[in-house]
Amino acid sequence: MRLEDEAAAQALIGGRDLVVIGFFQDLQDEDVATFLALAQDALDMTFGLTDRPRLFQQFGLTKDTVVLFKKFDEGRADFPVDEELGLDLGDLSRFLVTHSMRLVTEFNSQTSAKIFAARILNHLLLFVNQTLAAHRELLAGFGEAAPRFRGQVLFVVVDVAADNEHVLQYFGLKAEAAPTLRLVNLETTKKYAPVDGGPVTAASITAFCHAVLNGQVKPYLLSQEIPPDWDQRPVKTLVGKNFEQVAFDETKNVFVKFYAPWCTHCKEMAPAWEALAEKYQDHEDIIIAELDATANELDAFAVHGFPTLKYFPAGPGRKVIEYKSTRDLETFSKFLDNGGVLPTEEPPEEPAAPFPEPPANSTMGSKEEL
Repeated sequence: MRLEDEAAAQALIGGRDLVVIGFFQDLQDEDVATFLALAQDALDMTFGLTDRPRLFQQFGLTKDTVVLFKKFDEGRADFPVDEELGLDLGDLSRFLVTHSMRLVTEFNSQTSAKIFAARILNHLLLFVNQTLAAHRELLAGFGEAAPRFRGQVLFVVVDVAADNEHVLQYFGLKAEAAPTLRLVNLETTKKYAPVDGGPVTAASITAFCHAVLNGQVKPYLLSQEIPPDWDQRPVKTLVGKNFEQVAFDETKNVFVKFYAPWCTHCKEMAPAWEALAEKYQDHEDIIIAELDATANELDAFAVHGFPTLKYFPAGPGRKVIEYKSTRDLETFSKFLDNGGVLPTEEPPEEPAAPFPEPPANSTMGSKEEL
């Protein structure tokens, strides 16, 4: 929409939560074409355009600028056009995505898609019980710390009293742990927790973010507790805390199934895995095991698809062989009997197919393989 006067501009700004206005002194400039190209793709924002000097003056501008008006937080964010380089479509797009997000966003089914689309890799989550006044009081300090990390860290509130169990599980938390903070980098999937466990204040939140961004906090790995009977059944139960000791035992050949509880293909192959374990339970140098990779994370490698099968042969060197063939007792047995390789006549692996997200709005981004 081309804006000719203040009344038109104010009507546009007043009628929407997010309005982007391009102020350009020359509407024939190629920067205007860049602006209009972005406007066609940004379906959730309203765009306007003007070259009127009076409107430049009214909004305190002296040069070409794209302005985002919003009905929350600071109300306005300016993106001056670089006089030498012009308007960069990618830079403007990132600016609008970043500044159209609230400084603090509550995680729910409506906001989750926007949170993950924000292209900000570091997410700081404050877990609180919104039914408790003492927890709600912490939101002010959380919001106070957010502005200085805009574009670097996305601040997200997770209500443990709402339907957010899958988020708690992803961070290895119980609802009783609230109030607490966690930071995750979506690219590396590394998770961080405050080391001191002190009160949640603007100062402690700021210090925690700086420490993580500066590499002063070590990530933590999820692990269940070691079950007392982990080695009593034919299929041994591994968790993060006993994985290294068992899988890299130089005297054992260890075959491990990494699974997800919701994975249908994992469930389908379970009988063959049990049969394999029973077949080899009298072989002292062979261990058949399984690990729930949604509840246990490993330092040695990340597991991104389910089921994933890996073989850890005896001997030094921490060797790992990924099993990629048919998942049945006969082929598993050939693989084990042949020292972790299959005879060459085996058919090639069937291609993996992506699987829909496990729980709704899961942050895990895992897939199930066929």
